[in-house]
Amino acid sequence: MKKFILGLKRFVGSEEAVTAIEYALLAALIAVAVIGGASMLGGNVQKEFTSIAGVV
Repeated sequence: MKKFILGLKRFVGSEEAVTAIEYALLAALIAVAVIGGASMLGGNVQKEFTSIAGVV
C-alpha cells in the first residue's frame, strides 16, 4: 500500500499528471459541447418530423 501511495504522489507531482488532467478537462468540455449541440439539433429534428407527419 505504501508503494501505491508513493507512486501516486510521484505521479501527481509530475508534469505528466498535469498534462493528463488538461486533456481530461478538454475532453469534458468537448463532450459538453457535443451533448448540447445534439440536444438542440434533436429538438429541431423532432419538430420537423412532427410537421411532416401532420401534412401526410
